[in-house]
Amino acid sequence: MSTPEELFDRDAAFPRLGDELVDVLDAAGERRPLAMGELLFETGDRCSQFFVILSGRVAIVDGYGSPDERVLGVHGDGRFAGELSLMTGEPTYTTAVVREPGEAIVLSRDELRRLIGANQALGDLLLSAFVARRALLIGLGSGVRLIGSALSADTRRLREFLTRNRIPHTFMDLETDSQADLLLQGLGIEPRETPLVLRGSLAMRNPAVSEVANALHLRAPASPDEVCDLVVIGAGPGGLGAAVYAASEGLSTVLVDSVAVGGQASTSSRIENYLGFPAGISGADLAERASVQATRFGVRTMVPASATGLGWEGGYYVVELDEDERLRARTVVLATGATYRRLGVERLADFEGAGVYYAATQVEAQMCGPDPVVVVGGGNSAGQAAVFLAQHVAKVNLLVRRSDLAATMSRYLIDQVEAMPRIELLRHTEIRELHGNGTLEAVTVEDTSAGTTQTLNARAAFIFIGADPCTGWLDDALASDEHGFVLTGQDLRLTHLDLAGDGRERPPFVLETSRPGVFAVGDVRAGSIKRVASAVGEGAMAVRLIHQYLALLDGTR
Repeated sequence: MSTPEELFDRDAAFPRLGDELVDVLDAAGERRPLAMGELLFETGDRCSQFFVILSGRVAIVDGYGSPDERVLGVHGDGRFAGELSLMTGEPTYTTAVVREPGEAIVLSRDELRRLIGANQALGDLLLSAFVARRALLIGLGSGVRLIGSALSADTRRLREFLTRNRIPHTFMDLETDSQADLLLQGLGIEPRETPLVLRGSLAMRNPAVSEVANALHLRAPASPDEVCDLVVIGAGPGGLGAAVYAASEGLSTVLVDSVAVGGQASTSSRIENYLGFPAGISGADLAERASVQATRFGVRTMVPASATGLGWEGGYYVVELDEDERLRARTVVLATGATYRRLGVERLADFEGAGVYYAATQVEAQMCGPDPVVVVGGGNSAGQAAVFLAQHVAKVNLLVRRSDLAATMSRYLIDQVEAMPRIELLRHTEIRELHGNGTLEAVTVEDTSAGTTQTLNARAAFIFIGADPCTGWLDDALASDEHGFVLTGQDLRLTHLDLAGDGRERPPFVLETSRPGVFAVGDVRAGSIKRVASAVGEGAMAVRLIHQYLALLDGTR
């Protein structure tokens, strides 16, 4: 049987540093001895130091000091201890303990960030390793523990939040895991007090998502007196693109999202037509890499935080947030995207989160087990979900209203759908009824061309039937089309913009809304192309236009 260190050596997430990079780190940091049993960082710490092991051994331990303690690996000569939390500011999810005395190079977080910015080879190696290590922790179920019933809406709410934000965690289901009940008894907690979130010594009983986010330091507080250059509302591909480019060009930037960095794109199992990833990339991985870039350039992220209003006060835009917070900014980028439409069938609300889903991630696939499922929709999101789910369940019935997929789905996805024996394509088919007691068990569907119905066994129904813009919070602050999508550029009925009537009239920029200095990108914008690459491109383009706007604004003062 392989030892933990041997497993570490074979894992691409744990590269050994070459002599040249060790010398670079040695020149920037300081050497210090490692004492036997010393803890370099502990679970729950906001780790502020980076360690390069020159000699000795450092074990990375999950659940240190608990009955479930396990060694995830051992760092030896030329390796480095640290994880993605070192860059993001989150609490660390593991403990590093010295198992054999030696010596290490130590750098502070700020020193490491400066070095990464100045040395591309080092930055590429470390950041790739950090992202891979986070994926490893998620796969091992390390970090936070969530205990609750899979049938509970509160449990599903917290599980979605942890999953969408790529927080390493283990879910213990009270319905099926006897150890979960024993753990609650040991902690003196009643099942009615669940779901329970455990992080180190901290136990949170049925917490709000914001409480968990604060405990994990995901949400930076807003300062009422601060004025930033840019607030980006929505952290999907368009918002991330805008935030990364803005911050990299020196604009002070705050990124806000109500759920998670990555938006709905992070729920995509695999994006295969994104430039530069010939083998494809999952939406979650793409979002995480972009999030690391944003952090590296100094973007301040507030997740979860919901925008509730947009106003103008004292010469600046004011973005109102939930929990009575406000952000003031010179410019704003709206990247709030769109939400999937709901089926018009009875009992839909009874099964949402208990068999009816609007995303197909690893979490939903695990809930389904081997049972058959249905996917509703004829676009790329539906195709990606069907292909992903067919790798986990016995059968996927893909229901489409049309006779042909070519008008709504990319060719590469159609080929995959048609080639997978576990996917059955049902054309001219719509759901008419949902069946089940507590959780979804079956659906009745109608073949609209033949006028016949049948009942299909289905552990879950995944709905991808179009989307509506997330603009309700704007309360008519911006011009929009008849469907609620934000109008920009030449689509505006206004031919000129004049903020506060001070005579600075000019035609709107391409992505500019009916208010000068407020831009819209991605799915929320009327006329946008609903693709990840185009959203990222619009986010980058908006930053160029923001510079033009600020130059005009400063020139009139």
